[in-house]
Amino acid sequence: MKTRAAMKNRYSKRSLNRHFRRLPLYCLLPCFAGFTVTAVANDQSEQDAFDQYFGLKTQSDNYNDWTGHLSIGALVGLNISANFKEGGLFKIPGNNAANGTYDDGYVRTDATGNNGGYTTYWGYDNSSQLVGNSLTMHSTSSYSVANSTAKDEGGPFPGFDLDYGGSFYKSGNFHLGWDLGFDLMPMTITDNSSLSASVNQTTYTFNTGGIVAPGAGYQGSFNGPGPLLNATATSTNSSTAVGTVSGSRSLDVMLYAIRLGPTFYWDFSKNFTASLGIGPAMGIVDAEYKFNEVVTANGSSSRANGSFSAVDTVFGGDINATLLYHTADQARPVDLYISAQYMPLESADFSQGGREARLNLSGQVYISAGVNWPF
Repeated sequence: MKTRAAMKNRYSKRSLNRHFRRLPLYCLLPCFAGFTVTAVANDQSEQDAFDQYFGLKTQSDNYNDWTGHLSIGALVGLNISANFKEGGLFKIPGNNAANGTYDDGYVRTDATGNNGGYTTYWGYDNSSQLVGNSLTMHSTSSYSVANSTAKDEGGPFPGFDLDYGGSFYKSGNFHLGWDLGFDLMPMTITDNSSLSASVNQTTYTFNTGGIVAPGAGYQGSFNGPGPLLNATATSTNSSTAVGTVSGSRSLDVMLYAIRLGPTFYWDFSKNFTASLGIGPAMGIVDAEYKFNEVVTANGSSSRANGSFSAVDTVFGGDINATLLYHTADQARPVDLYISAQYMPLESADFSQGGREARLNLSGQVYISAGVNWPF
C-alpha cells in the first residue's frame, strides 16, 4: 500500500510534466499577440494606402464640414429658337409724295422755287422709268402680307452663371442642401425670310419735254445747274401690284433666369464632389423686336423699319448636375466646377401691329463652368 508521501510525490511529478508540456504554448502566446497586432496594423496601413491611392476621404479630411458655397462662372445656352409671324396691312411712313419724295426718285423744289414750274432738283433710279418723254415715279403707301410663319434656330448663346447655396444635413460624405441660382443670357435671333405681298402703289408721270434726260441714277441738285424738269405730274394712277418683302426681323433678348430647390451632394472622392438638384424656375424676358424690310414692286423699292419692346415673365422647372474638383486639400479649398442644366420654361410672346415673335424656351439646355468657394 502506497504511503501518502509517495502519492504526493507522484502528483507533483504529473503536474510538473503537464506544465512542461504546455511550455511551448506559453512561449507562442506573445508571438500570437504580436502577430495579431501586426495584422491589425498591416490591415490599417493597407486601408490607408488604398484610400490614398484612390483619393478617398479619411476622417481627418474636413472639407465636408462646409455649410455654404458661392459659385461664379460662364455658361452657354443651347436649343433655343424663335418663331416669327407677320400678317396684315402695313403702312410705309418713309415716303412723302406730297414733298416730292418717291420710292425710285424725287422731284422737289429747287433754289428758284421752281421758277416757271420747272426744277433742277430731281433724279431717278432705273432706266425703265424713262419711256420717250415720260418719266414715272412710284410711291408705295402700304403693303399687305398673308399670315406667314418662320422658325429660326439660335445659339449657342454665351452668358453668366451665379449660384449660392447651403448644406443643412450631413451623413458621412453625403449632404442635403439647397441652391439659389441666377443665370443672365443675352441673345439675338434673326429671320431673313422673303414674303409675298400685295403692294399698294401710286404712279406719278412727269413730262420731260424737249430735254435730253441724263441716264438712270441721275441726282440733280438744289442749286442747279441741270436740265429742267416739269415739276408737276401730268397724271397719277393708284394700283395694287404683286411684290416681295425681303430684309430681316430680329428678336433681341435679355433673359434673367432664377432657380431654387433642394440639392443632393456626394463627396465620392477626396478631390471630387457630385451634386444633383431639382426645383422650380422662372424667367424674365426683356425683348426688343426689330424689323428692317424692303418692299419691292414694279421695279421700285421702299423701306419699312422700326421696333417695339416688351417684357414677359415665364415659369417652369430646372434639373441640374454638377461635378466639382477640389484644387487644394485644406479646410476651405477653391473648387473648379462644370455643370449641365435642363431648364424648360414657357414660351415668351411679343406682338404689335401684325408682327409677332415667340421665344421658345421649352427645351433649353445650359452648360456652365467656373469657380466655387465652399465656406
